[in-house]
Amino acid sequence: MSKCTKNLFLVVLLLVYYCAVFSQTKNTNLPKRSETQTKHNFKPKKSKIMPQKNTSLKTETDKLIILQMMFHLWGNKNTNNIENGTLKENGVTKFGDISDLALKKLQKFGYTHLYMTGLLEHATKEDFSDIGIPKDNPEVIKGQCGSPFAIKDYYDVNPFFADKPEKRIEEFEQMLQRIHANDLKLIMDFVPNHLARVYKSDMKPNKVVDFGKNDDTSKQFDPNNNFYYLSEEFTVPIEAVNKEKNAIHFQEKPAKVSGNDVFTEKPNINDWYETVKLNYGVDHQNFRQKHFDPTPNTWLKMTDILKYWASKGVDGFRCDMAEMVPYEFWQYAIKEVKKKYPKTIFIAEIYNPKAYHDYIKIGGFDYLYDKVGLYDGLRKLVGQKHDANTSDITAVWQHESGDISQHMLRFLENHDEIRINSKEFSNNNPFAAIPAMVVSATLHAGPVMLYFGQELGETAFDKEGFNQADDRTTMFDFWGVKTHQQWMNNGKFDGAGLNNEQLQLQSFYKNLLGFSQENKAIYKGNFFDLQYAQNYQSKKIYSYIRYTKDQKLLFVCNFDQNDEKEFHLNIPPLAWGMMDMTSQSRFKIKETFSKENQDKNQISVNSENHLQIKIQANTVLVIEIKDKK
Repeated sequence: MSKCTKNLFLVVLLLVYYCAVFSQTKNTNLPKRSETQTKHNFKPKKSKIMPQKNTSLKTETDKLIILQMMFHLWGNKNTNNIENGTLKENGVTKFGDISDLALKKLQKFGYTHLYMTGLLEHATKEDFSDIGIPKDNPEVIKGQCGSPFAIKDYYDVNPFFADKPEKRIEEFEQMLQRIHANDLKLIMDFVPNHLARVYKSDMKPNKVVDFGKNDDTSKQFDPNNNFYYLSEEFTVPIEAVNKEKNAIHFQEKPAKVSGNDVFTEKPNINDWYETVKLNYGVDHQNFRQKHFDPTPNTWLKMTDILKYWASKGVDGFRCDMAEMVPYEFWQYAIKEVKKKYPKTIFIAEIYNPKAYHDYIKIGGFDYLYDKVGLYDGLRKLVGQKHDANTSDITAVWQHESGDISQHMLRFLENHDEIRINSKEFSNNNPFAAIPAMVVSATLHAGPVMLYFGQELGETAFDKEGFNQADDRTTMFDFWGVKTHQQWMNNGKFDGAGLNNEQLQLQSFYKNLLGFSQENKAIYKGNFFDLQYAQNYQSKKIYSYIRYTKDQKLLFVCNFDQNDEKEFHLNIPPLAWGMMDMTSQSRFKIKETFSKENQDKNQISVNSENHLQIKIQANTVLVIEIKDKK
């Protein structure tokens, strides 16, 4: 066959493939989940992790592996856990807790980037007036610690993280030096959409003017105002006032619009009443008209803040609620930052798939959250919901992010979502998420993120204070996170307090992260969805191929948590062609990644050169396909 004919043949097959997959319909009405205990047959082999050399930008030999740390909780060794406890009673992380030993352990585990939530100084009920920081009004603060997204000084870090609060910037810089010395990168939370109800920077550079200082408060909207204004006085939700023992009447007139776009002087308890919406030149009450010429003052202020932290060596920014800020601002700001700091990465928290391309192609983001789509579909599968279906995974690349998959950041936990080890997510079985986690890490070449404690099966059952046992680890209260503390072991970071199941789960995560970094088919390879070519019961089985010229990996995932599955797996001619092989090739298969279930999982090649699969419940097979020489 000539090269031209072969290429034409592949094009025809590709067209057939897309016609087939796009005509797929979703299966619904899964049987209700069993109340029996979920099986977890996955026992990862012990393998030496060999991390690649990491840089701020994804390179040919690098996959970003991100650890999200709720910073005020991550290094806290205090175990008092008094509900609504103060800083003194319950303790907090110090910059010094991010020690060389801790960083070496994290780097060895496979992480490349540390995303630290809550570094920037935010409103708190703690009093630091003795070092010149004005005390905040408790009526507009959530929890004793306060919300890490109610920023009161974008040029400062929280003083309670420092052993010597007056030296907090120096201690932060020393921590950053340790991070870089241990071949890790720092991603800082950047909160562009809203700030604390009262903002006052005591660490801003000379000639920087605070937000709102020069606003014309007589105008509800002006492109050069930093805030939006209402005509009446602001009223704190009565539930917040009644909850506060030391309430001091909060006065704000004219009222500013609250952070979640609530244009009323009387937000309710579920609104972001502790924050104020920032004005980027969009007139929300006049059909969202855009006023971007001349450049709005908020654009200039925020871009300068990003440059300030980049100049200190911060490697990237996770941008909170990025889609609530116009992508035109991001196009301006990211371009300005990268002129001088080209390796800085930008991650957008975004929940609207229709806006993905605008924020990547125009806005200039490096990565976007893949929450609406992959996370939502995987969570249903793990939770055995009636509408759970592996076709949701196929729909992610078909309808949402197929051409930008390398820009999608995957996760199963973060501070906004419930813990895997909860009744709602996994019926309190963290092992039930093993297939979902493998898919998150290996489906495409983009980053994968873990939330601290996830790898240990951390729960969130406690009533911490403002947070009340909602299966999410608190971000508002001072607290000790129990299972994570058992791993920390008072700063030894040796996991001495963990039980066998926790160690087994930790081993799975470590093995998965290392496997994702070591195999080029995962961090650099192409993707092929096999679902359209199968006759198996596809609601709980998902199969796909990741491949390069030199490596072909077949993934078979069984999301059924109770029953093994046995079926014929068809690799269609197009897939063979894309891998530069044919279905008539003589090939050999080798199970990789996990070796523990080989006596139960069975893989064979029949006389027609097709694969026969027997896979245990709640298990993933990773099969390497090689030409027989």
